[in-house]
Amino acid sequence: MSSGTYVLGIDFGTLSGRAVVVDAATGEQLGTHVTEYPHGVMDTALTAGDGRSLPPEFALQDPRDYVEVLRRSVPAAVGTAGVEASDIVGIGIDATSATVLLTDRHGTPLCEKPGFENDIHAYVKLWKHHGAQNQATRLVKIAEARREPWLARYGGVLSSELLLPKVLEVFEMAPQTYAAADVVVDLVDWLTWRLTGTLTAAAGDSGYKRMLQDGSYPSREYLEAVRPGFGSVYEDRMDYPVIPLGGRVGGLTAEFAELMGLPEGISVAAGNIDAHVVVAGANAVRPGQLTAILGTSSCYVLNDRQYHDCPGVFGIVDGGAVDGSWGFEAGQTAVGDIFAWFVDHCVPAEYEREAAARGLSAHELLVEKASGQEIGEHGLVALDWHNGNRSILADARLSGLVLGQTLATRPEDVYRALLEATAFGCRVIIENFEEHGIGVDEIVAAGGLLRNTTYMQLLADITRRPISLSLAEQTGALGAAVFAAVAAGVHPDVFVAADAMASVERNAYVPRETVSEQYDALYDIYKELHDLFGRYNGVSPMHRLKEIRARIFRDRAPAGA
Repeated sequence: MSSGTYVLGIDFGTLSGRAVVVDAATGEQLGTHVTEYPHGVMDTALTAGDGRSLPPEFALQDPRDYVEVLRRSVPAAVGTAGVEASDIVGIGIDATSATVLLTDRHGTPLCEKPGFENDIHAYVKLWKHHGAQNQATRLVKIAEARREPWLARYGGVLSSELLLPKVLEVFEMAPQTYAAADVVVDLVDWLTWRLTGTLTAAAGDSGYKRMLQDGSYPSREYLEAVRPGFGSVYEDRMDYPVIPLGGRVGGLTAEFAELMGLPEGISVAAGNIDAHVVVAGANAVRPGQLTAILGTSSCYVLNDRQYHDCPGVFGIVDGGAVDGSWGFEAGQTAVGDIFAWFVDHCVPAEYEREAAARGLSAHELLVEKASGQEIGEHGLVALDWHNGNRSILADARLSGLVLGQTLATRPEDVYRALLEATAFGCRVIIENFEEHGIGVDEIVAAGGLLRNTTYMQLLADITRRPISLSLAEQTGALGAAVFAAVAAGVHPDVFVAADAMASVERNAYVPRETVSEQYDALYDIYKELHDLFGRYNGVSPMHRLKEIRARIFRDRAPAGA
């Protein structure tokens, strides 16, 4: 029976945003709606502007697309749920993190202001924007030289995906754009700012993506050593209060209440990282439970009651995912994206015709053909670095590889090798956690890849971990709703809220030891390739190939582009 008290979870992903109306007592998802971003991901051309070509490694978005989600999906979800808008007591937001905006003091993004419509550095820099790799490398080198203590919290490395490298990129490459910005803000905080009129920073995102550790950001002296004039970036453009997960940012403004058809003044919770909020949505809030968000990319979040140094992780934050625990984050920058790339560009017409004739997708056909093979029958091992490596190497300049191809290699062979490679990459991450004292007892999974049962069993076998599944249709949005319920006072804390609202199938997949032993031989080769190309003693051949490509682009680009 419905409780009559509802919360709204709004999840902003890479390609779309979704709103879910949730019963605050039971977690039942009563209504949902998804809006595809009109401009999607701009990684080749500035389609929201004049259509100019973008440099390699760019990934931009138009912030107006996020408002379109609020305008369309919230009223549609409420209507589908069949509840009274007046019974909705709170809103929770999650979004792709280290997705960075530059705005004026009122929160208007620079790309929406006259004179900046075609400025590629004035648009949202999406999480997978890798244009700031040079800046990330320099930030690390100088931090190492100065023995900055906070660097260990990021595994001794900084990804180009983080906020600071992206802001430094604008400072160096487009100083006039940087000078025009009053505020630098992550998407999760920009959204709650717009909804409430109050600018705050969520604690989890600040620790993982804005480099807040023990209440402080990197020092002015360090930042000046990185680039003269950059030392005041936090004081000048990010000086706003930090609030804990589950905290209340403020009440919904009249403007957005009207836009979404909701009551003015209802609670808006601090924003969450889209991957981390799944920890609550999947009720994986206790130590030893590795939350795996498996989709276009994969993110792994693990809680432990104690701090551990762990090189190669993406961030270590006290209370980063759950208050009272240290949150450790790692991830893979492409998983589902790799499979989609292969289907889009490497499947012959005869396979497409067979799939259509049988009423299958190309993915389904390839899985069927590949699943009948014995382990290692294809004779291949792949590296899953088609969008760089996030963990444990944190190097966006690495690229994909398939070893062992012959004239007898078929599409399903390569497809299976890519499935295996992403699971091998997950195993590297798990072993790195355990080598540094952070136990992993089970994987609790959510995301689009759960539909691929072959892949899920393969993942259990390769990692030797049982896999539990979130049964929620939209686990991220449900997690956001969990925090909305806490901020609105419906539940006292995230543990109580997650126990009440999440739904999980335990041990849906369990590892098969005989199969795991067979995969060990392939994994040994994967690890050899991983270290050969990823820990190359010098400059990796993958780096050199990307530099050749970048040089061609620079030579070809017109002046001022």
